[in-house]
Order: sequence, then C-alpha cells, then structure tokens
Amino acid sequence: MLPLRTFIAVNVAPPVEARIGKLINALRNSRARVKWVGERNLHITLQFLGDVPPQRIPEVCEAIKRAVREVDPFEFNCRGLGAFPDLERPRTLWIGVDRGGREMQDLQARIERCMAELGFRPEARSFQPHLTVGRVKRSHPEDIADMIEGRQDVNAGATLVSEVTVYASELGREGPTYTVLARLPLGVE
Repeated sequence: MLPLRTFIAVNVAPPVEARIGKLINALRNSRARVKWVGERNLHITLQFLGDVPPQRIPEVCEAIKRAVREVDPFEFNCRGLGAFPDLERPRTLWIGVDRGGREMQDLQARIERCMAELGFRPEARSFQPHLTVGRVKRSHPEDIADMIEGRQDVNAGATLVSEVTVYASELGREGPTYTVLARLPLGVE
C-alpha cells in the first residue's frame, strides 16, 4: 500500500468557516494573486507528518490518544488577518488565534512530543496557531498590504476544541482533498 500524506489538525466550527468564507470572497476582488483555501478545508495544523505507511496509522492514533487524554476541551477565537513570513515577503495569508492560543500551543507541544517518540521530526519553526486562508502566487507586497489593511483585527468567531483529527491529504489539480483517518477526543481516558 502507498504511504498516506498525513497531518494532525484542529477543525473550526461551521459558523467560523462561513465567516472566513465570506472574508475570502471579499478578498478575491483585490489585485493580489492568491490560491485561496476552500471553506471546508480550513483547519489549524498541529503537525504535518508527511508520508506515513498505512499500517502505522493505528500506532500514530494511539499515541495521539495518549497525548490528549489529559487535555480538557477548550475554546479558541480566530482573529486578525496577516501574512507569513511578513508583509514584505508574503507567501501565506492567515487568520490568527487570540483567546485559546496558549492552550493550542500546549496541545500542539504534547502531540509533537508523542510523535517524536515514534520517530516523526518536529517542525524547525516554533508553532504559531493560525488558519491558512491563502497562498500568495506572484503578487507585489503592496497588493497584499492593501488587501490586509483594515482587516488586521477581523474577528471570525470562536470554536470549541473537543477533538483532534488525523487526516490524509491527496493533492490534486483543484487543490488538496482531505480524508479523515481518525477523530480523537480530548480529555478521555
């Protein structure tokens, strides 16, 4: 069997997806050339595992289950529009996390530690909770700055995190297709 391109994520509530979808539709009118994320694909990636042999998925899920069993459900709020690495060299457009950010960082650190024990390499960069909403193609930085101006404090709403999801991602011409491999509840022994 072929390996599965796998990642671990937290999803956002449907009302938040809808608000971000409306924001993306408004941003499409800018001069910036951006590949926008589909509303149904919005999530916060906790860790990208890369290609995982299918027979290892149960082991991965069991480790995640252990990592999150002592984490109580929590709420986070999606607020603010920005760009990585910065507005001078924008490559990724994101919506940030304000309330619940510390809890999200703790959850991610627990998962990253348990995945390291299974041999998965942690990210080189420190984790900053965010939802990717678009990937910048060829645009002038001022086009991105114009698009973001006045939206740095946009509030997309809150989501209750009661589980993490393990996804397989298949890349296609129209963008990625995500398949749920497992949903693992927080705070369950």
